[in-house]
Amino acid sequence: MTFVQLIDCRTSRFDEMNRLMDRWVEQTKGKRTATHDIIGSDRSDASHFIEIVEFPSYEEAMRNSHLPETDRIFQEMVALCDETPTFTDLDVVRDEQLYDASARRFFETLGGKGELPPLNDLLVEDYHDHDPSNPQDAIGMDAIRRELEMWRSAFDFSFTIEDQVAQGDRVCTRWTWNGTHKGDFLGIAATGKKVSMTGTTVQRFSAEGKIVEGWWQYDRLGLMAQLGALEGLER
Repeated sequence: MTFVQLIDCRTSRFDEMNRLMDRWVEQTKGKRTATHDIIGSDRSDASHFIEIVEFPSYEEAMRNSHLPETDRIFQEMVALCDETPTFTDLDVVRDEQLYDASARRFFETLGGKGELPPLNDLLVEDYHDHDPSNPQDAIGMDAIRRELEMWRSAFDFSFTIEDQVAQGDRVCTRWTWNGTHKGDFLGIAATGKKVSMTGTTVQRFSAEGKIVEGWWQYDRLGLMAQLGALEGLER
């Protein structure tokens, strides 16, 4: 079970404490068991800080605590505090990756039946889309809706999410796209063929949880081959 430790402290010497933490990260490289570390500053009290440290389990946290580097730097940290820091030990009972869920909902929405719904709850108004298959990036809600409508008028399709990795404000989604060619696509009249392709999309999220930017990589050449567009070029 994931374990989180909250360290609550007050200090007027945060810059020194920050450098101390940099030293700990360097000295424990390859030995520490902590997987994530966040330090927050209290907006109403400039001397109040809370550090949140995540571990794979309580046992791994104890291993981390027993490192000589951890013990030494902890003593130095206490000396920088205005008062003795307090510790809260938490077993994580729910861990919701909200950006992941929003990314998944984005792909479900693209492949939904009927008219394309408003995307304001998923994308910022000046969303920036990078697709190397297009001569220009699509920037703004109107531009991305035109791009999506082009795909939706040409295919009935859906995405299968194969894998997702989240880090910071970015989510990388590996997907499989399956569609039926029902309308004109880049000058190719509807063929009725069932087609598929794989791809990866990296999305950057705002603090409010909306998608700000997207980068696409997918097998468009393979899709064109399935539609018969490359038959005259084959030898």
